[in-house]
Amino acid sequence: MAFGRVNPNFQLEDQGIEGLGNVFYNLMEPALIEAALKNGEGKLGNGGAFLVSTGKFTGRSPKDKHVVKTDSVVDTIWWENNRAMSPEGFDALYADMLEHMKGKDYYVQDLVGGADPAYAINVRMVTELAWHNLFIRHMLRRPERAALDTFLADFTVINCPSFQANPERHNCRTETVIAMNFDKKLILIGGTEYAGENKKSVFTLLNYLLPDRGVMPMHCSANHAIDNPVDTAIFFGLSGTGKTTLSADPSRTLIGDDEHGWSDRGTFNFEGGCYAKTINLSAEAEPEIYATCSMFGTVIENMVYDEETFELDFEDSSLTQNMRCAYPLEYISNASASATGGHPKNIILLTCDAYGVLPPISRLTPAQAMYHFLSGFTSKTPGTERGVVEPEPTFSTCFGAPFMPRRPEAYGNLLREKIAKHGATCWLVNTGWTGGAFGTGKRMPIKATRALLTAALDGSLNDATFRKDANFGFEVPVSVPGVDDQLLDPRQTWADAAAYDAQATKLVQMFAKNFEQYVPHIDEDVKAAAIG
Repeated sequence: MAFGRVNPNFQLEDQGIEGLGNVFYNLMEPALIEAALKNGEGKLGNGGAFLVSTGKFTGRSPKDKHVVKTDSVVDTIWWENNRAMSPEGFDALYADMLEHMKGKDYYVQDLVGGADPAYAINVRMVTELAWHNLFIRHMLRRPERAALDTFLADFTVINCPSFQANPERHNCRTETVIAMNFDKKLILIGGTEYAGENKKSVFTLLNYLLPDRGVMPMHCSANHAIDNPVDTAIFFGLSGTGKTTLSADPSRTLIGDDEHGWSDRGTFNFEGGCYAKTINLSAEAEPEIYATCSMFGTVIENMVYDEETFELDFEDSSLTQNMRCAYPLEYISNASASATGGHPKNIILLTCDAYGVLPPISRLTPAQAMYHFLSGFTSKTPGTERGVVEPEPTFSTCFGAPFMPRRPEAYGNLLREKIAKHGATCWLVNTGWTGGAFGTGKRMPIKATRALLTAALDGSLNDATFRKDANFGFEVPVSVPGVDDQLLDPRQTWADAAAYDAQATKLVQMFAKNFEQYVPHIDEDVKAAAIG
């Protein structure tokens, strides 16, 4: 039996998904929370937040993500980075998943990916868990209720955590599977309750579709000056580098915290919500994000809480360091109503350097920006992926390799063209360690990072005196008001300068070795910009 608002000509049966129990279409937040509570999926927390545990998986499973190798995509997918699945394996997976779903209740949300209607896609999310439906209702964009009467999906995502894949039969790696079929416009997710797989599957989809339309898909947050969308800034970075924290600046208007497109019309958010890490979150440092944790409908994921008072413990990482909250964008008071902005005036590449080598901020030439964008150096933070228990230095091209179906140069060249066309200034910002590597040094002071970003965004940093970095050749400010001069020169923050030099040499060599894979595909000026 069907419940809720839906296009009468576009129900699951019309898509060949038959034999289910009750199907709940486009339930709103109160009804979804009621259903999730009835199903025993979580607890109602303070303020009406919904508290859940994702069980075995508290992070994404990137090695279990597959693209179906069909004729239409075989020449455009970056197969070294994306696991292939045979069409036969996918067909068996789909058939077995549908059989597993029979007789069970499911929840459907008809949503939109992309705030710019010129480039938006319609996505139907079919979930076994009511709270997953609540989560994705926050994360994607919600059409007007009347629009649901005629909604038709461009792609459908089915998420069934209780389904276990068969690697031999389904041509996958493990019992956990994320399978994307561009020909059949289907994404299947099984064997994991981690909600982030829902949103990142749609991000991967947009990363494949949009470059053909001249749109640069970006793993970044974005904001603009209040009442001035022309002054837009974007912040590239992997999870844990500060995308959400640094873009949620009360003195600027938030466009979004994680996924955006850059078209000939400007910048636009792919999503309708935010998915913020909550470890060590405080009302003093991040009041807006902290406040969402006790707002109605916010999904609180994998946080320890008091069983009697339901008070959240922001410091207890015994479940995972990847504890998170998911909430609609409008819960942030300075969020943009349109979720759009102008062409980026400043581009920030965020990195979390666990080696303690990189300066807190550096100015990049366009060629250097492409080099560091393709390098995507950062440190994986604990919990964002299975098996990561302490920060690990890594290179994730385009600051989002797990979500990139195409070769990195496709994105790098698009970014470079847009930088050249619109004259953006590029900065590399290190939110990682200073005074030593992880375990010896300390984390970059957030107040210093904010002060440097403010100076970059208001233009005053361009007037500073710069030195050329001896290791990477980019420009580093010598002095910035409100920031300790010593912090701007990482070598001075180390007790042993020789140890810093050895560590810097090691990091330079890591960059060079990693970049060898791109050398056959890039221009000479980018090669020259590799190491200063």
